[in-house]
Amino acid sequence: MKTKNLIVALALGALSLGSFEATAQQENYFRAIGTPHKPKVEIAWNRYYSAEGLWDWMKKIAAAHPDLAKVEAIGKSVEGRDILTLTITDFSTGKDTDKPAMWIDGNIHSNEVQGAEFSLYVAWYLTEMHADNEFVKQLLKDKTFYITPTINPDARNNFFKEPNNANTPRSGMMVLDNDGDGMAGEDRMDDLDGDGHITMMIRKSPTGRYIKDPLDPRRLMAVGPSQVGEYEILGQEGTDNDGDGQVNDDGVGYYDPNRDWGWNWQPDYIQRGALKYPFTLPENRSVMEFVMKHPNIAGAQSFHNSGGMILRGPGAEEDVNTYNQDDIRIYDAIGKKGEEMIPGYRYLTVYKDLYSVFGGELDWFYGNRGVFTYSNELMVSYLYFHQQSGGRGSQDEQFKVDELLTFGDAYVNYKEFTHPQFGTVEIGGFKKTFGRAHPGFLLEQDAHRNAAFTIYHAYHTPKLSILDVKEEDLGGGLKAITATVFNERLMPTHASQDLKYKIERPDYVTISGAKVVAGFVVEDEDMKKFKEQKFSPEKIAVENVPGMGAVKVKWIVSSGSSYSITVDSAKGGKASWKK
Repeated sequence: MKTKNLIVALALGALSLGSFEATAQQENYFRAIGTPHKPKVEIAWNRYYSAEGLWDWMKKIAAAHPDLAKVEAIGKSVEGRDILTLTITDFSTGKDTDKPAMWIDGNIHSNEVQGAEFSLYVAWYLTEMHADNEFVKQLLKDKTFYITPTINPDARNNFFKEPNNANTPRSGMMVLDNDGDGMAGEDRMDDLDGDGHITMMIRKSPTGRYIKDPLDPRRLMAVGPSQVGEYEILGQEGTDNDGDGQVNDDGVGYYDPNRDWGWNWQPDYIQRGALKYPFTLPENRSVMEFVMKHPNIAGAQSFHNSGGMILRGPGAEEDVNTYNQDDIRIYDAIGKKGEEMIPGYRYLTVYKDLYSVFGGELDWFYGNRGVFTYSNELMVSYLYFHQQSGGRGSQDEQFKVDELLTFGDAYVNYKEFTHPQFGTVEIGGFKKTFGRAHPGFLLEQDAHRNAAFTIYHAYHTPKLSILDVKEEDLGGGLKAITATVFNERLMPTHASQDLKYKIERPDYVTISGAKVVAGFVVEDEDMKKFKEQKFSPEKIAVENVPGMGAVKVKWIVSSGSSYSITVDSAKGGKASWKK
């Protein structure tokens, strides 16, 4: 019996010790400000994920937070992969479609990879912070986020799993005849040294124009105009597989998924990269159809790389009059705030600060749907040493980063290789995941800052409330009821483009529980100017509720001591008031 009691005591002691160790372990780390402390879904933000990896995290987020997140396939890619979208909102406070919404996507260009991680970060951060952060709680009561981390899952996987450089593939995986020889995709990239990266080929030459830097053999230096060097540059790693005298000239693509959208679209001979007609690509068509089915989308964000830019439209100068000054004022207010939130990034306009783009996504969102949209070019060299050196930085700076911050991990040193066409060559250069893409140690900080900008944008989608309801006795059993509908945020319920083309239905202000004789929009209360709505006066159609502004409506009623007033706006959500 004593032996048995001793065993029980030891077992209880072991359990107590385990509990103590678990408690001690919990007490060995402390919550950092602005970060989920004990996330239900623990994602490492210092690496990149395949399409399948992204989908796995999306499903885990939805499973861990069923009241806040749902995942669905909104379409298929060229190769038949799902286009997965997360819906993030507090479902206990209403349907997602009844709230103003923010669309977020990334990775439309397949080599611009980190847009997917940045998009996913928004979903993760909102769901994990919801329990502990009052701002996030209220935000998800009021708003909806539709988040599609990768529009281009096929070529995303190709970028990681197949030989590529930092700029390939930009398109999706549709195979076209790029070199005009009647065959498609017959001269793809060749990873001659088998390291997974397409780097550069150089060759010794008695007429070369370059030498290796004697202090750093990774660098090629151009010699002076009257000097002879030791090396010539042959171009990117690969072979001439189709015998046309060009290396790697007929790979996947070429087309540009961000020239395929149905606003100011131009054919390929005008806009390089356009396909047959707008929305040729099933991936883009899936997004378009989802957006058309969700008129509550009021703001949008697309993540690209690189150069550290917060871009707005128009993409082409011909389209400059599309962007009304009232809307530009709102774009500027949000965009300039973004410059404060994301050090090193600049708020710019595509056509005048970058280049002309026809058939681009951000112009389609604004031009066709009246949605305030930004496209952020992620990663800027400022993040390396906090010195302004231009968007992508110089090659000298990249060598410095590799030496001091990544300790040689960003570069493939030159090695000799016997090439079937060029003889003895040397292959080396920067890896495909360096330069345009963030090094791991910079990913989470920049993801958070860009997420904060996008959350700020979403916060300023419309928020409507009914206030200052007044009654006036008119005699003869009649009374007037006047209600003020106030928009508490920067963005109007209808952008000027929306108003110009009547893209979305009016906002409706409805009184119930009272017998309505007449209904009016109050144009100027002081000067007693009213616009009567003769049909269905109990449901007043309001053209727009401006940002940080109000609209007043008035009813003449013959009965109704207790009544309710509701507002229903496609992009502004719903609000109610009850006497």
